[in-house]
Amino acid sequence: PWDLYDSVQRAKPKGGPGATAAGLKLYVRRVFISDDADELLPRYLSFLRGVVDSDSLPLNVNREMLQHHASLRTIKKKLVRKALDAIKKMADDEAACSGDSSSGDDDKEKPTGDACKAFGTFYKEFGRALKLGVLEDDNNRGRLAKLLRFHTSKSPKELTSLTGYVGRMKDGQKSIYWIAGMSQQEVAHSPFAEKLVAEGYEVMYLTDVLDEYVMQQLTEFEDFKFVNIAKEDVDMSPEAEGEDKAAAAKAKKEAAKALKETFKPLTGWWKEQLGSKVAGVKLSTRLSSTPCVVVASKWGQSANMERILKASAFGDQSKAAMMRGQRTLELNPDHPLIVGLKDKVMSDKDDAAAKDTAALLYETALLESGFESDDPKGFTQRMYELIKGKLGVTAELPGSSKQEEPAAAAAAEEDAAEDAAADDTDKQEL
Repeated sequence: PWDLYDSVQRAKPKGGPGATAAGLKLYVRRVFISDDADELLPRYLSFLRGVVDSDSLPLNVNREMLQHHASLRTIKKKLVRKALDAIKKMADDEAACSGDSSSGDDDKEKPTGDACKAFGTFYKEFGRALKLGVLEDDNNRGRLAKLLRFHTSKSPKELTSLTGYVGRMKDGQKSIYWIAGMSQQEVAHSPFAEKLVAEGYEVMYLTDVLDEYVMQQLTEFEDFKFVNIAKEDVDMSPEAEGEDKAAAAKAKKEAAKALKETFKPLTGWWKEQLGSKVAGVKLSTRLSSTPCVVVASKWGQSANMERILKASAFGDQSKAAMMRGQRTLELNPDHPLIVGLKDKVMSDKDDAAAKDTAALLYETALLESGFESDDPKGFTQRMYELIKGKLGVTAELPGSSKQEEPAAAAAAEEDAAEDAAADDTDKQEL
């Protein structure tokens, strides 16, 4: 129905303009009782239409008493189970048609024709209802999770299930990686996913508004934890096996410590330049071709969640700012720009070019990571100065700090002259 999700935001009118057909009609021993039996189905299954006929409900009670009857809870539980079984059958038929069935029953005749496309058509129309069910139905969350479908780095055109993702995981992979954004193109080209994809890991692309809320409820699937790769402390290294595990962990720790000491002058200096804008500056293991990124704290809001909350018409911006959490600037130690900036800082910490480069890199990383710029005017002015140097323009740009300095000095001299004249006048009067 075109207005299926309207009821999530506001209650539907019971009659008159805007009213829609009832979902289920309730009968008791073939006697019509009600055509508005909302209590028989949870909100996320409100798209179902049908008739419920019961022999266990009394006829000689009013509607208010009937709503609290114990049999209604049993009926609701059975209806939900039947509905999810029917949806699962469509999903199994689709998997059998594509050859991805995990049931192990090879003798069963494979479905053909419309049965192979039924679940795809259903999910296109009602996939968001299933996601709403993950948020609201704690008892059936595991069953609903198996029905969810997402695009991934290995399946950019066709939707895939979580079961399919787990079946394609690399040996030693400990987590299910995902990233959320406004579009598939945005998340596919995100710097957070570049190294994971290059090393053969599969990353889930979450582009629906509900997806990140769903992931807050789905902490794990088949003993694999979900990991948002846009947040800090993402462990992307496969787990070693046997006797090599301890040796590999020790070697990795020593190498990371040595690299950290090498870049300590740069990270400490950069943190001083940024001040309270970031919680810290550290080296990254998730980057390959990007010089730096800005990541959200582990328990804070991601850039995508910040955009969603800001777009909320009745959202409390003060609470959103409080829940935003701290950000961390992560540097790619192998990138030439970061290595060059480190050498420049080590030779002269007060170099103006190094400060401008650090500010420009941070603001670029902020935008590429999905956040809004803290100082759009300063960012654009630095970009204009960069373009000016590339074009070989020698004239000062309007509004630049260099052009404003003489004007500020002249204004200061004028103020000083006026103060001196006022002092002379006061002395003469005395």
